[in-house]
Amino acid sequence: MTTYESLSQEQQRTHLQQLASNALQAWQLEAKLLELIKYRENAVYRVLTDDNRQFALRIHRPGYHTDAALRSELQWMFALAKDGIEVPEIIPTPDGQLFVKASAEGDPQPRQVDLFAWVEGQELGSVENGLGNDPQAIHQIYHTIGQKAAQLHNHACRWSLPTDFQRHAWDLEGLVGEQPFWGRFWALEALTDQQRELINDARETIRAELEAYDQTADNYSLIHADFVPENLLVDGEHVRLLDFDDAGFGWHLFELATALYFIQDEPHYEVAKAALIAGYREFRPLPDSELQYLPLFLAARAFTYLGWVQSRWETETAKALTPMLVQLACETAERYLMHSRSAD
Repeated sequence: MTTYESLSQEQQRTHLQQLASNALQAWQLEAKLLELIKYRENAVYRVLTDDNRQFALRIHRPGYHTDAALRSELQWMFALAKDGIEVPEIIPTPDGQLFVKASAEGDPQPRQVDLFAWVEGQELGSVENGLGNDPQAIHQIYHTIGQKAAQLHNHACRWSLPTDFQRHAWDLEGLVGEQPFWGRFWALEALTDQQRELINDARETIRAELEAYDQTADNYSLIHADFVPENLLVDGEHVRLLDFDDAGFGWHLFELATALYFIQDEPHYEVAKAALIAGYREFRPLPDSELQYLPLFLAARAFTYLGWVQSRWETETAKALTPMLVQLACETAERYLMHSRSAD
């Protein structure tokens, strides 16, 4: 039997289009337009119905989240919305399911599929396009990210988890343990011997520092874990946080490191960093004694991306991104080790 992974990208898109159409039956919806708007690991479609209602339908990549973990993600989004934090509105099926399982001919493995109300607006920014050359605009973008991150963490720290809540953890083991959540980054074949030695050195240093670093209700909770400009959609005065696919338990500084990671070499990086911290501090304390650990979490974030491509080496996306991710990870690891040694 032909597997989904063996299909060409065009064949995969045809398959996913059919799967999306099949899944809509659970919501008793017929689409006159089913437009693919994002296709990385998940596939996201814009749905336009005959009566001109719009939705966003998300088809999940297989094997990333259990049903319990996906249900927990959606439960948290419901709780955030109830607390006044703007996130996409989840559309349950008429019989109350938060997501369904759907399949299409040629792939026996069903996929998790969920549906959201359509969100108008523009992305706050884009990692691919860089920071640009307008310091005022950069300040505004990262100040907003800081504010939203602090508000999210405030909610997470006071929210009582449902009894069946399950999400992964970006903790010591999830970041630098023997089986990191996104993969064994030090095993990436693209690394040279010298790069691998650097990565392993930094990994051991991170592990030692994290073992001594406090994990408290003040600095660790549920986090979004993908707080980048393209995941914030702006519509007038409304700023809505998207894409909770990677959300789990983690240190708050890991959240901020994620927002900064891909812009470290930009000329206005310090403007963005200062704005992020200032925005965060408007809603939540962030003492300088905590900020000294930011280089650690930037390096830990670097390694997660190496793990991501290591565990997906056969995909075109991983092949294209690996050289850039290796270079940036090694530069980040070197800066971290210099910082760590100077602090001793």
